[in-house]
Amino acid sequence: MLNRYIRLFNTIKYLKPIQIKYRLYYLVRKKIRVFLGKRYSFSKDSNCNSLNLRNSVHIIDSYHGKNHFNFLNLEKSFNRTIDWNYFEHGKLWTYNLTYFDYLSQENHKEHLSLINSFIENIEQLKDGLEPFPLSLRGINWIKYLSLNNINNKKINDSLYAQYYILMDNLEYHLLGNHLLENGFSLLFGAYYFNDEVLYQKSKEILLEQLEEQILEDGGHFELSPMYHQIMLFRLFDCINLLQNNMWQENDFLEFLIKKSELMLGWLENISYKNGDIPLFNDSACGIAPTSGQLFEYAHRLNVKTDKTSLSQSGYRKISKKNYECIVDVGHIGAGYIPGHAHADTFNFELRVKGEPFIVDTGLSTYETNDRRTLERSTASHNTVEVKCKSQSDVWGGFRVGNRANIIDLKERKNSIQATHDGYKKDNIFHTRKWCFDENKIVIEDSLSEPVDAIARFHFAPSVREEEILRIFKIKNNGFKIKNYEYSSEFNVRRVAFVLEIEFNHSLVVEILNLEK
Repeated sequence: MLNRYIRLFNTIKYLKPIQIKYRLYYLVRKKIRVFLGKRYSFSKDSNCNSLNLRNSVHIIDSYHGKNHFNFLNLEKSFNRTIDWNYFEHGKLWTYNLTYFDYLSQENHKEHLSLINSFIENIEQLKDGLEPFPLSLRGINWIKYLSLNNINNKKINDSLYAQYYILMDNLEYHLLGNHLLENGFSLLFGAYYFNDEVLYQKSKEILLEQLEEQILEDGGHFELSPMYHQIMLFRLFDCINLLQNNMWQENDFLEFLIKKSELMLGWLENISYKNGDIPLFNDSACGIAPTSGQLFEYAHRLNVKTDKTSLSQSGYRKISKKNYECIVDVGHIGAGYIPGHAHADTFNFELRVKGEPFIVDTGLSTYETNDRRTLERSTASHNTVEVKCKSQSDVWGGFRVGNRANIIDLKERKNSIQATHDGYKKDNIFHTRKWCFDENKIVIEDSLSEPVDAIARFHFAPSVREEEILRIFKIKNNGFKIKNYEYSSEFNVRRVAFVLEIEFNHSLVVEILNLEK
């Protein structure tokens, strides 16, 4: 019990005062409102204008007609009516059902009936009325209604009421990408309904949060390449909105463009030559627009790339003729909202001749369960685990207690060396050095004191055991090749190989023959 309270304290101590304030405020307010029987109104008289918008980005077809949905690789067909509170596939699936991203699918006659079904059942909604799905739904409805020149009083009045529910529940208790999504959506609501109150709150959030959340090198501070793509996509949609609808002043548009140019530069730096992203932290395929889609969208919006290099985000990319290697020598991000962070300091990915070779093990679930804990653990990353412990205390699905910090970083033209303190409670400090030659990578791991440790290297499912044995040279250590489950998408697992090397003080691994 005591350890539980210590872990909770070590998690809470990183929060900002505003997060604690709003957690308490929303908790107390909810109890008072339940006692008084206060309920929201789900229709608010509106006066709106259809917006001018360029085509945006469509990510994936998730609606297949006749109430049949597929989100996160999990399907569900509803019979006569849609259960908008359906929970058997988990909360994230329910969120996706109520985001209405599928409205961007072309030539589907049932879109309006889906919106009307949602409105008819809105008073019974649970997860779908939370501020995060409400924010995404607002943008998706407005884009759909505007692009299709639909002016429906019932829908507009429902949406206007939803925006004022959002205004009453802004996610200051979380901050991070959640509050940014609130701000992006309020901007769409403000323009659609010509609402100055929504506009001023949106502008306040976006000015403050984009300054806070976009790092000097352009990376989003939660350090997930997938969430970076999502935030950049939303920023592009807001630029699209402001470029084509002259309701307010242009200085805000210039601010948004400058931030998007920084983010675009980071995405260009972190993406592989074919446009794929490394699956660091909470990242998966099929959720965000691809880098290629975002580069095309930027071109349509006439947004240029700010040519920066990777620095503050803690990632580095080394590109040689025959390989690309991306390494993580950064801190947990962001300190006060680390829900998408993993215990993965000194993790790295390696592509050889454009093909995945050493990979991050990926992300298959957001459910709070053993699989989620495993995927966030040090053992699931290409780094060193000491005494069967994770470097950072990841727990509870989206929590991090004590965490590893980089305490030394040295960079040369063809080498990177860093030390972290994730095991300082055991008086152990881990140093890793990468040396990059044209056709060879040497990785040196050293621990400040002799202790049982395991270095792991996870391979793409296409990599065979004989290839591992041919390319890896391990000095003075035994090793094992085992199976693990690789998850490049939610709810999809593929068997692949992991190389485990036990050592107790120092280890040298050579990755050879990268020209073959």
